[in-house]
Amino acid sequence: MNESEMETPEPRTSWHSRTMKQRFMWKLRQQWKLLGLFEIDKDHEFYSFTCMLKEGLAAAVQNSIDNPLQNELCEADFKVEVNQVHESFKMRTYAGPVFAHFRQTLGMTEKEYQLSLSSEGFYLQFISNSKSKADFFLTNDKRFFLKTQNKREVKFLLSHLKSYIQHIEKYPHSLLVKFLGVHRIKIPSQGKKYFIVMQSVFYPDERIVARYDIKGCQVSRWTEPNPEGNQVIVVLKDMNFEGKYVSLDQQQSWLIRQMEIDTHFLQQLNVLDYSLLLAFQPLHADERRQSWSFANVIMRTKKSVHGGNSPTFSTHTTVPGVIEEDSTVLVSEMVGSAQRFQVREVHPSRSIPLQNLSALNSAESELLEFRVQNRRLLPNYKNPLHVIDGPENRYFIGIIDIFTVYSFRKKLEYFWKCIRHRGKTFSTVSPDIYASRLCHWVEAHTI
Repeated sequence: MNESEMETPEPRTSWHSRTMKQRFMWKLRQQWKLLGLFEIDKDHEFYSFTCMLKEGLAAAVQNSIDNPLQNELCEADFKVEVNQVHESFKMRTYAGPVFAHFRQTLGMTEKEYQLSLSSEGFYLQFISNSKSKADFFLTNDKRFFLKTQNKREVKFLLSHLKSYIQHIEKYPHSLLVKFLGVHRIKIPSQGKKYFIVMQSVFYPDERIVARYDIKGCQVSRWTEPNPEGNQVIVVLKDMNFEGKYVSLDQQQSWLIRQMEIDTHFLQQLNVLDYSLLLAFQPLHADERRQSWSFANVIMRTKKSVHGGNSPTFSTHTTVPGVIEEDSTVLVSEMVGSAQRFQVREVHPSRSIPLQNLSALNSAESELLEFRVQNRRLLPNYKNPLHVIDGPENRYFIGIIDIFTVYSFRKKLEYFWKCIRHRGKTFSTVSPDIYASRLCHWVEAHTI
């Protein structure tokens, strides 16, 4: 008997198992070739999971409705953990009173937040070209983003939550993504999953024509664009943006300054590898005309000065607020319970006369506060904190993914990339270099 005749044939079960595995991997690769939004209907693998999320989040928000914050936030509120038991899972909510208060400062009611998170419409799964292993979900109205995070990232956010809140109180028109809740879901036989709810930067997205994820570097910063006419959502990167500009006209200086403020804060947190999300949609002719109509300016001034959909530094403002966009200054005057608005053009080099005010020193103080806070004239549009209108386009801008700490491991990665990518820029650099480089990118690509 020769050697080939002595070989034992492979068991059929082993061959079948390997074949099934190959088919599964092929299907997985095909799925990840598809990028964009997919409705999580009853046949989707995440359907039962998202149903649990809806039920758990509805109960968590209801708890904050039933137990409203009676006094100012205190240190204990940042450490509150509320556990709720459901039929097939458990939900834990972290720092609930803090996030409820923060949502309120954003002009959001608990009922509308609850309705969006738990509506009958299916959640949407977002499959991106990101290297992240996280799962991304959008509420059916696309207003809120849910992203799974690891335990380290959640601990990092909670440990810096107070400074994050204080930063946005100090700079109400910050570009930092707005975190609205932190939760943990525990499902028997599936373990624990942590996730964060945040406001979507790209909301509303119906007319957006291009999306970018910018890090201010070159290595691995190119994405193959969609073929002409393809409706699949692809988030492009730095190298795709070469030769293009963000045209903001009068608001360019505001954006550069706000980038400096926000990245300085992130530098203090010792983080890097965050992204500047950028998208745009062309403005219709009527939108361009309407932008500076008298009624529209009044609405925008109210929104910029007294909140509406933006956080305010103080809820007890009783003196005028001033928003300046180069040559145009808008003055809001509060007299008792009546509110009057005056709009006039003033050259930037001239002093601004404030009339009909008895407390001139308070008015000057308020004007100084607005300048220190780097406020701008918010658009009369949904999601105004992340929307900036230029002469021809509406831009959606925000800073996301702020959890990567410049650890010892990242420092080793920096030295390795210096050797591998000699002469090229890459994302793993010290927080101060990362911040200044991203600011430089914004300055170089805005006009």
